[in-house]
Amino acid sequence: MTLRLLVVDDHPVVRMGLVAMLSEHADFEVVGEAADGAEAVLLAARLTPDVVLMDLRMPVMDGPEATAKMLASPPAPAVLVLTTYDTDADIVRAVEAGANGYLLKDAPRETLADAIRRAARGETVLAPPVVARLASRLRAPATPALTDREAQVLQCVAKGMSNAEVGRELHIGEATVKTHLLRAFEKLGVTDRTAAVTAAYKSGQIEL
Repeated sequence: MTLRLLVVDDHPVVRMGLVAMLSEHADFEVVGEAADGAEAVLLAARLTPDVVLMDLRMPVMDGPEATAKMLASPPAPAVLVLTTYDTDADIVRAVEAGANGYLLKDAPRETLADAIRRAARGETVLAPPVVARLASRLRAPATPALTDREAQVLQCVAKGMSNAEVGRELHIGEATVKTHLLRAFEKLGVTDRTAAVTAAYKSGQIEL
């Protein structure tokens, strides 16, 4: 069985290299190339590939968004992310979008070929560094949730307001502001306002 492949990357040299490498395998046929996520979505609908090799960071539309759009329109291909990025945020976005796998571009060619075949069978394929990051993320204790008021106080602090200004903004006393801050510090495991704002932002509980 020949697997139909769509290669998506915003760097022409990378696309050329991938196409040349994949063409060496008798069971692979590269049916299309795309330079950004939006083009990839259109080509996937028209060409119906079995597997899409998807870059992450691209102009117009990035890899996770393109992946989600492809998988929302049957017949959905398997999507194998192939990227140089292995940060937690990139990995989580790709996995949440529904990607079947996540490989780094320094993967040996036989590893990539095997991953494509496995993805086509519906298997999940993750590079060892990605597995390690996901495992570490799962083992990390979750940040306790702030109350709405604690989050509001920190949101104001993030804007550079003093305790008195926060109190006036939220129509509460300055002593109450301090109480909310101390409780937020305890939950976030920090001891000062700047660290509290940073921790709350990283855990997605306030916006900057």
